[in-house]
Amino acid sequence: MDRTLKGKAWVFGDDIDTDVIIPARYLVTSDPQELGKHCMEDIDPAFVEKIAPGDLIVAGENFGCGSSREHAPLALKGAFCGGVIAVSFARIFYRNAINVGFPIFECPEAKSHIQEGDTLTVCPSSGTIGVERTGEILHFAPFPPFLEGLISSGGLIPFVRKELKVGEER
Repeated sequence: MDRTLKGKAWVFGDDIDTDVIIPARYLVTSDPQELGKHCMEDIDPAFVEKIAPGDLIVAGENFGCGSSREHAPLALKGAFCGGVIAVSFARIFYRNAINVGFPIFECPEAKSHIQEGDTLTVCPSSGTIGVERTGEILHFAPFPPFLEGLISSGGLIPFVRKELKVGEER
């Protein structure tokens, strides 16, 4: 992922579960755009009206806990969220986000150094988050090149298709 992400911060707390990210009543589809219309609505009914493409969610510990549904990172993608920066992620959400090509970043300092509305610049390859308001640079462990490529490809399935050149004559 060699592209830099820049957007406004939307701050949430600890233990944001998958039912908050996308309520179960909307799980009749796997279409990211349809799921995105209802992203975070039980915690902030106006969230999808406020978020701009590329904006970033900042959260505390255990973001994405709860069920194993991959609908949660798909809903965030469908809401045009640029990524999630959290102190920690539930392991199944972490894996699902990577599988669907949704950028996530574990940064222990993020929650205590970023305020709602801050403009953030995230450089996935260097593992840095710039906080415009304070001038601070926060750090996270960047993904290894393989995972960067997987996320850049849009997820596991597009990555494998690209690697195997599915649909192309050999």
